Amino acid sequence: MTSKWMSIALEQAKEAGMREEVPVGAVLVRDGQVIAVAGNQTEELSDPTAHAEMQVIRKAAHILGTPRLGGDLYVTLEPCPMCATALSFARVERIFFGAFDPKGGGIDHGPRIFEQPTCHHRPQVFGGMSEQACAEVLTAFFKEKR
Repeated sequence: MTSKWMSIALEQAKEAGMREEVPVGAVLVRDGQVIAVAGNQTEELSDPTAHAEMQVIRKAAHILGTPRLGGDLYVTLEPCPMCATALSFARVERIFFGAFDPKGGGIDHGPRIFEQPTCHHRPQVFGGMSEQACAEVLTAFFKEKR
C-alpha cells in the first residue's frame, strides 16, 4: 500500500521521467500539510545538485523562511550522500524512501551519512516504503533508455 504522501512523490517522479530526468520525486510534509514537492531537474537546469530532495529543501526553506525545516520527507529513491547531508542540515525529522540504491545511496548504502560521528542531526529513516512501485518507475525509465 502506498501512502498518500508517497503517491505524491511517485507522481513527481513520473513527471520528471517525462521531462527526460531520472524519475525521482520528493515531497516535504509538515503538520499534515504538503510544504513543497519536486522531481529531479538536473538536466533541465544543467545543475548536478538539482536532485528532487535538494529542490524540495530549497522550495520549503523559501516558503517557510527558515533553513531548519523539520517535518517528513517522502522520496522515491534512497537519498545520495549529498542529499542525505543536506537533509541533516535542514533538520528533517523523518525520511521515508522507496527504492534502495546500492550504487548511489548515502543512508543504507555507501557512506551511511547518518551513522558518521560528524553528523549533527540524525533523522529517523524508513526505507522500502512502496519499494516495488518506486523501483518500477526507475526500471521502466532505464529500460526505455537502453
